[in-house]
Amino acid sequence: MSLKVLGLNSEGHDTSACITIDGKLIAACEQERYDKIKHSRNFPLEAIKDCLKISKLSINDIDVISSGFDPQILIRDLYLKPSIENYDRLSFFINDIERIKSWHNLEKQIQNKLKIKKKIEFNNHHLCHLASAYFPSGFQKALVVSYDGLGESESGAFAIGNKGKIKVLNYKNLYPNSLGLLYSAITFYLGWKPFCDEGIIMGLAPYGNSQAKIKGTNKTYYDLFKDIICLNKNNPLQYEINKKWIAYHIKRDVWVSKEFIKIFGKPKKYSSKITKHHMNIAKALQDRLEYVVCKQLKYLKKIYKIENLCLAGGVALNCSLNGRIKKEKIFKNIFIQPASGDAGISYGSCLVSTLKRKKLKTKRINNFFTGTRESERIIKKNLIKRKIKFKKLNNKLLHNEISKKLLEGKIIGVFRGPAEFGPRALGNRSIISKPYPERMKDHLNKNVKFREFFRPFAPMVLNEKKEEYFDLNQESPHMLIACKAKMKNRNKISAVVHVDNSCRVQTLTNQTNPFFYKLLNNFYQKSGVPVILNTSFNIKGQPIVNDSIDAIKCFKKYNIDVLILENFIIEK
Repeated sequence: MSLKVLGLNSEGHDTSACITIDGKLIAACEQERYDKIKHSRNFPLEAIKDCLKISKLSINDIDVISSGFDPQILIRDLYLKPSIENYDRLSFFINDIERIKSWHNLEKQIQNKLKIKKKIEFNNHHLCHLASAYFPSGFQKALVVSYDGLGESESGAFAIGNKGKIKVLNYKNLYPNSLGLLYSAITFYLGWKPFCDEGIIMGLAPYGNSQAKIKGTNKTYYDLFKDIICLNKNNPLQYEINKKWIAYHIKRDVWVSKEFIKIFGKPKKYSSKITKHHMNIAKALQDRLEYVVCKQLKYLKKIYKIENLCLAGGVALNCSLNGRIKKEKIFKNIFIQPASGDAGISYGSCLVSTLKRKKLKTKRINNFFTGTRESERIIKKNLIKRKIKFKKLNNKLLHNEISKKLLEGKIIGVFRGPAEFGPRALGNRSIISKPYPERMKDHLNKNVKFREFFRPFAPMVLNEKKEEYFDLNQESPHMLIACKAKMKNRNKISAVVHVDNSCRVQTLTNQTNPFFYKLLNNFYQKSGVPVILNTSFNIKGQPIVNDSIDAIKCFKKYNIDVLILENFIIEK
């Protein structure tokens, strides 16, 4: 009899839901797409309902409901134990008492929201991250690593996946020692939103110089971050965040210490000018993160001699870090789960709960198009209701028409098939343009996406052509590995090359997305360039569009020239 599991990430940021049947991924949806709150913390009720609809199941058909977070362990390890040992943590405990009460009653809350009496199964947060990366990797044996802000009390985990089993090696990096939380702290200090805008800091870093001297000191920016993230000399798997520089463990919404501010100056306000100083801070943080993670991975590789690496956790969304791992040639193959952040916890929880009851085999999944989908009948009804003129074309004609519009320099919004799971738009909820000239990037940032000037865009490339344009020798279907552009073809794709010559590449095959693969081939035949610029179908501060009404609203309100809704084409 098949085992149907509903997995939840219902606490913290990026709440989501997922359904698996005997471990097979059937549906996965993120709550932000429904409530329109980026990185939503709301209970994922609409996401659950959509997962059930996609799976053609009712809540009563579900055998196990599991959550990728154990509230009792969190209360014990994050609040009770530290409060006994440290008086400062006692006030933290008292200030969070309502939150603690809510976590203590989490099972009842979930049952009430879903109107069920079924027992809820709670799983370890980082074990869920590990499972979510290992099982879809297809690797029989792999080193499996999770880095994020915080689980229950752990900020990361190292494990070995072998023949469908996960053996955890190390759970010893504990709060407040967290690479993810430190990255969030610097995100806050530089004027952006923690747990939301960390990717902006990653994009800013290449403009900085970590070896520059900090004004008024004899130390470089990197020297200071070397003091902030201290590696254990005897055991590189353990690191410590020097509490001299942080405050997030003492008081909420403060993040950095007075000492940090004394050295680096007052926190930047969002609206204030970005200076070289801010760029240098971002660069030093990114450089130190990359050094520490690569040091740990090299240490593990030396001990266990495993050729494959699986990555998950919010830090695994840092494609510059992933590119550095690839560049260092530590592993032969790397797999990064596309919803590596906490949204992917719902998927991992499904797998962990299944593993408790059944054996699971690893199977490579590159297709994470698991969310909302709409029929052409509903789309047509929405267009007619809004009195929007449209044409319907078959795939071949549509490919020709899109390629023609791209060559004319048009900006095109695409809504086709099921929504992607994770923060990267991979074609089904994308805004696309030709990858040249360089000013196309500035136009998109300033006039279409309303983003910071330095934010890069991703190249979508035919997989068989990737090595002609990029220093990349493996597939990157989820746009999570940064690499260098090859100089001989750089000018042909200048709008997708960042200031440091890096590119966040998405490789495309006929298996991962047949419609876009044929479109990209069509564009290649017409332009001689096998690359299209791809960015998410949203504007800054908003979630990716989820349904055709979202797509129509975004198209009408903002500077998008053409809209594709399945096989319907609409022009302004």
